[in-house]
Amino acid sequence: MRRSRHPVADPILEILDVRAAYGRIEVLHGVDLTVPRGSVVALLGPNGAGKTTLLKVISGLMRPTAGHVHLAGVHVNDAGPDDLARAGLCTIPEGRGIFPNLTVRDNLRLVAYAGGSEANVFDTAYSYFPRLGERRNQVAGTLSGGEQQMLAMARALASSPGLLLLDELSMGLAPLIVEQLYSVVAQIAEAGVSVLVVEQFAAMALGVAEYAAVMQGGRITAVGQPDDIGDALSRAYLGGAA
Repeated sequence: MRRSRHPVADPILEILDVRAAYGRIEVLHGVDLTVPRGSVVALLGPNGAGKTTLLKVISGLMRPTAGHVHLAGVHVNDAGPDDLARAGLCTIPEGRGIFPNLTVRDNLRLVAYAGGSEANVFDTAYSYFPRLGERRNQVAGTLSGGEQQMLAMARALASSPGLLLLDELSMGLAPLIVEQLYSVVAQIAEAGVSVLVVEQFAAMALGVAEYAAVMQGGRITAVGQPDDIGDALSRAYLGGAA
């Protein structure tokens, strides 16, 4: 486990008493969560716990019905995804979100259109993921699932985010590939990028996280360092989710 180097009093993201609903059905019931700068926070819980809905609220895809979202100290409840991206928030959704008909190189080149040099984009991508350099001229849709996830992460890192949101990084991937990806997550945080990783399968995320939060039934039921939330995590999975 990485040891904390950043006080919780220095957050890049604060979620304060956030509620959200689909129509009349409330699915987030007063969520509080903090992501300190430069740290990895694992948000864990079973299917139906509300994790992906919370990510939608944070990333501007869904408006909260109550509560506050602060990014780097700025109230962003009304900000859209484009505004948040310009402010340094980048999301890698479940399903990866690459352009399957473009080559690896062209997928990365698109990031440079938003600013910065192509050379820096390629250097960043290939330094974190040398395999992408070997596959640079390959059509992205023909990559393995792990390589596609690498490409999605490389695209995100090339945009120089301050806060990276990862939704189910391990979904559908072999354990060895997941281990490699989480090794990169740790490197990303060491470089100063804050990371909020949402996972159903907890072991890999807890291996690199400084803090963890357990979510169940639309609420955060426990927060602490990874060694401190084992009982709450067991209750969440064994007890089911609302």
